[in-house]
Amino acid sequence: MDTTKETISTEAQAAPTVGTYLKSHMRDYGMLIALIVIMGMFQFLTDGTLMRPANLTNLFLQNSYIIIMAIGMLLVIVAGHIDLSVGSVVGFIGALAAVMSVNYHLPTIVVVPVCLIAGLIIGGIQGYWIAYWRIPAFIVTLAGMLVFRGLTLTLLQGQSVGPFPSSFQLLSTGFIPDVFGVGRPNVTAIALGVITSSIIVFLAARTRSRALKYGIQDEPFVFFIVKNVLIAGAIIYLCYLLSTYRGLPNVLITMGVLIAIYTFVTNSTVIGRRIYALGGNEKAAKLSGINTERLTFLTFANMGMLAAAAGLIFAARLNTATPKAGFAFELDVIAAVFIGGASMSGGVGKIIGAVIGAFIMGVMNNGMSIMGIGIDWQQVIKGLVLLLAVIFDVYNKQKAR
Repeated sequence: MDTTKETISTEAQAAPTVGTYLKSHMRDYGMLIALIVIMGMFQFLTDGTLMRPANLTNLFLQNSYIIIMAIGMLLVIVAGHIDLSVGSVVGFIGALAAVMSVNYHLPTIVVVPVCLIAGLIIGGIQGYWIAYWRIPAFIVTLAGMLVFRGLTLTLLQGQSVGPFPSSFQLLSTGFIPDVFGVGRPNVTAIALGVITSSIIVFLAARTRSRALKYGIQDEPFVFFIVKNVLIAGAIIYLCYLLSTYRGLPNVLITMGVLIAIYTFVTNSTVIGRRIYALGGNEKAAKLSGINTERLTFLTFANMGMLAAAAGLIFAARLNTATPKAGFAFELDVIAAVFIGGASMSGGVGKIIGAVIGAFIMGVMNNGMSIMGIGIDWQQVIKGLVLLLAVIFDVYNKQKAR
């Protein structure tokens, strides 16, 4: 017992200062700081419009499909590959859903699972050629981009198909009702915010306690407290703002569940650790007994399923399926993952980083649109931000050597 106390005491004394800790973990916290700065800047430049409840709701609805795909793309990039077909898969799945819902009048409860399975199969087929035939992912998914763009045009016969039934539209435009019946503010939204923040703080405290037990915790206690207070406060405040409008969008709950599941998978499961090992050094991973082919196959199958989910949400938001749906989405998704701290060489990246990267792109799009900046300059600025993020990644790598 005394020995344990002495060990913990020694670790506490040896813990670095907040400044030193931040410098050594700049890769983890740099983009989060950047997001906060960008949001603060646009909040000022738009005279407070950015953080208004109605605009925040639109921000989540507009970026939900990018965030969902960024989760899957992170795993693909961490594994050392890339997927250029996700935008075309979004368009194809939206077209498939429209044909089933609008033309054949199939119920939403049938359409959604069929479309998700179709996305899983699409990702699996591409993963098969990449994993077992060793064809570069760039070539396979580039071919997939062309194939599914053409199939989208074939399904829709070059025309837009819609509108969707109201049950399908709820995938994107629905909101969690207030079970307490208050209305505004939506008490259910506030309660979910308090519960979520409490769970996050509890899990963080438990993780820190376990790390201290084994003497592997280097995060200063003051930094831990301030970080978790800020996170909990931000979640509760965000839920409060949304509660004064229409409450929590259904798609926000979907995103939250997916982020929690994939964060757990990447941080606390064997398959998650193996994906990082695969991207870090494929030959070493194979020699250590990891079935790298199957892992690559599963990674792309998962990407296909998440792209299908994004396609359903995007189609539900537009309330129609169009031949150009999903055009250039793959660029935004890949940019979000790299801005969020993933490495081009694989083996490095976090789910929350990809989400932050997607939000950075979304806040920039939203803020610049409110300010009236044209789409031409928006593309220029987003390209420069992506370049700066990659330069930041390379700089951190060289500094660590």
